[in-house]
Amino acid sequence: YYDYYQPEAYIPQTDTYIEKDASINEEIERLRLAATDALINREDVIIVASVSCIYGLGSPEDYRDMLIALRVGAESSREEIMRKLVDVQYTRNDVAALPGTFRARGDVLDVFPSYSKDGVRIEFFGDRIESLRRIDPLTGKTLQTFDHTAISPAKHFVMPAEKLLPASERIRAEMEARVAELEGQNKLLEAQRLRMRVTFDLEMIREVGYCSGIENYSGPLSGRERGSRPYTLIDFFPKEFLTIVDESHVSLSQIRGMFNGDQARKRTLVEHGFRLPSALDNRPMNFDEFMSVTGPMLFTSATPGALEASLAGEPVRQVIRPTGILDPLVEVRPLKNQVDDLIEEVRTCAERKDRVLVTTLTKKTAEDLSAYLQNIGIRSKYLHSDITALDRVAILRGLRKADFDCLIGINLLREGLDLPEVALVAVLDADKEGFLRSETSLIQTAGRAARHLQGRVILYADQVTDSMKRMIELTQGRRRVQEAYNLANGLTPTKIEKAIRDDLAQEEKARETEEYVVREAGEDYDVVRAIAEMEREMAEAAEAMEFERAALLRDQIFELKRAENPFKGTVQEKKRKPVAYHPGKGRPGGWRKKQ
Repeated sequence: YYDYYQPEAYIPQTDTYIEKDASINEEIERLRLAATDALINREDVIIVASVSCIYGLGSPEDYRDMLIALRVGAESSREEIMRKLVDVQYTRNDVAALPGTFRARGDVLDVFPSYSKDGVRIEFFGDRIESLRRIDPLTGKTLQTFDHTAISPAKHFVMPAEKLLPASERIRAEMEARVAELEGQNKLLEAQRLRMRVTFDLEMIREVGYCSGIENYSGPLSGRERGSRPYTLIDFFPKEFLTIVDESHVSLSQIRGMFNGDQARKRTLVEHGFRLPSALDNRPMNFDEFMSVTGPMLFTSATPGALEASLAGEPVRQVIRPTGILDPLVEVRPLKNQVDDLIEEVRTCAERKDRVLVTTLTKKTAEDLSAYLQNIGIRSKYLHSDITALDRVAILRGLRKADFDCLIGINLLREGLDLPEVALVAVLDADKEGFLRSETSLIQTAGRAARHLQGRVILYADQVTDSMKRMIELTQGRRRVQEAYNLANGLTPTKIEKAIRDDLAQEEKARETEEYVVREAGEDYDVVRAIAEMEREMAEAAEAMEFERAALLRDQIFELKRAENPFKGTVQEKKRKPVAYHPGKGRPGGWRKKQ
């Protein structure tokens, strides 16, 4: 859930310490907190997670115990609830309505949960809760009233105050033992380094209940035994739940590999006095632990591995698609002049406004082929592991939006890509048997054309390898079954319509700018009525001490007054941007929201 992440590490060979550096994506962090909040408070929950769900989170018991329950009519003072909010990592901010903050004005307490886009307004009468409302953080408008609610902690790592003291003593005792061990080995620098770091962290935990890197103390804080399984997202689920592992032939191997990589990095930090030995318990689950806590499992994969087959027994084949779309036609063409033949195919698809995926064997080939296609007027780009994850998403979105027609890759054009616009998948040098041209790779690559009504796969090869043969037989067999089903049931294949969503960065940018848009071009407006309405709203906002909103309305009123057009017939008139106001249209409060 990071925009950028550099894990803490130490390189002994060069005596280089790399401090943890990360930029958390606020929207994804909100969704993570919303997931655990839903699991704690509801039963009808479906969570979609990456394999990072096996990494450690705080204790679900502590998380549940620190929920702040609110009920209309309950005896509870404003100060008491504010103290509870601070205990669960909320901070006071009377200026900006940010997630994970609260503000207090008179008998009104506004809370902005970390997991929600809306706020909760608590109104008091003396030491009694008089009303509970869900509000728009910007306008303060009431969206819903309710009799009771619960506010979840602002972070996943929280702990009741009564547990902090014994937990701190456990950490201090471990530090003293480890420092003595290092001094006994004549590692005086490492011992001093460890004492300074842990002492500072303990002081932060004592004062504010939190410290940077607190997850490294998750073992002692939660009272777990050394080496025991960490708390993860899975522990927030009820006793009975179903786990669906998508693309299991890849996901299971990732789960197996994450534990080993994490432990190798942290052992170096422990050996050189940067972390306590218990930091090794801040880890992802290993494979056996994952399998022991998930209960019933459903593996889904077009190319299941031996592990899934041994665990599941007889597989259930899903060959028929609700849309009636058939598996792609597969054709083998000779290697001679494969690039020239590919160019003609790409141009044909581009004329039909279809897209093409091409797979090569090396990064250099992908880059050179993309450059060559661009030089002859074909819009193309390449995609490989040197491109960052966020840039990959942008490139794939560009392909769907027809910013270009041909995407060239190596091993990334496989699982997880849902591209209904792709009509052709071309595999260059398909007879070079190996990892990139194995049966699994060929099946997964060919599947990228299985979302299109006229999907095709071209394998450029001078001989048919065993992997190619098995892939062709499997695809043709599926196609025959699908054709027979469609014919028997009168099913006509229908085109897949899938919306192209903006990425989180674009959505966030839109949210930041939409507040400053009064109207869209071409709309008419009643400027006198608009100014009167907005002046009234500005006065209400100022009275409610919502100064940011009042200032925004003031600026919009100024723009509306300029719309009287004092520069008629001048150059300034052409440069002026007209604005408008429509009561009740757009977002609550009247002013226009630009999508």
